[in-house]
Amino acid sequence: MKKILFIFNPRSGKAQIRNKLMDILDIFTKAGYELTVHVTQRCGDAMEAAAAYGGNADLVVCSGGDGTLNETISGLMKLDQIPDLGYIPAGSTNDFASSLKISKNMKRAAEAAVFGEPFPIDIGCFCGDRHFVYIAAFGAFTEVSYLTPQDKKNVLGHQAYMLEGMKSLASIKSYGMRIECGEMTLEGEFIFGMITNTMSVGGFKGLVAQNVALDDGEFEVLLIRTPKTPLDLTNIINYMFLKEEPNEYVHKFRTRSLKILSEEPIDWVLDGEFGGTRREVDINNLKKRIRIMRKVPKKQ
Repeated sequence: MKKILFIFNPRSGKAQIRNKLMDILDIFTKAGYELTVHVTQRCGDAMEAAAAYGGNADLVVCSGGDGTLNETISGLMKLDQIPDLGYIPAGSTNDFASSLKISKNMKRAAEAAVFGEPFPIDIGCFCGDRHFVYIAAFGAFTEVSYLTPQDKKNVLGHQAYMLEGMKSLASIKSYGMRIECGEMTLEGEFIFGMITNTMSVGGFKGLVAQNVALDDGEFEVLLIRTPKTPLDLTNIINYMFLKEEPNEYVHKFRTRSLKILSEEPIDWVLDGEFGGTRREVDINNLKKRIRIMRKVPKKQ
């Protein structure tokens, strides 16, 4: 009998899985799977469960927000043989599920996990010992994702990030950095950077290019230099959200790997969770490393 390891975060989003749990388990059972269920208790629990029990499963399914997905994949990356992964989104924003066109309807997502087809996706390797699914970021607003209280996320959804982010506008910090990759080398003062493999960030699709491929072995990189005047900051925002003319403060490019050296330790965020404080960072794209289940698109 085929085996599923089902890992879910009961607090993600508005704890909506409580009303759908029996339906989800019924779908798995009728699909012919023997079930092992793990309810996460704390930060890091999903990663530990995936690493400890994932090797015995034919399919691992996780439910929660982007952080739960990150933890589950980070745990699977520790295995010699990585099983296919199903994802039932239940968080406040669910950027990566949106990119994969995984349904927000939990029953449909559960059906896709067991009846869909596997799609290979790239995984980011951060400093050799951490992984991320869709974003590694530093600088302005990035701390909002992991400092915003869970109850506020549950009530307000991704608007919570905007509310908390506005509080940090007056304290934007600048970092002296050197960024090296095969395509170029950049030096100077930067206020924000993100290395992504997604079609939306924080629920906003305008921040990344729309011709993103999740399995091409390349990241999309966005770096913002420190503005010198309020007008410069306005021009940056206009370029990012309104698609106005490019300016000297915004750098967008694609790369398979990059190295970032900073003059002082910088806090990093990986898929919305705290990723550590570092002065030197190496980021590499692991092409098509995880196969994630999704529904087969309808033929036109």
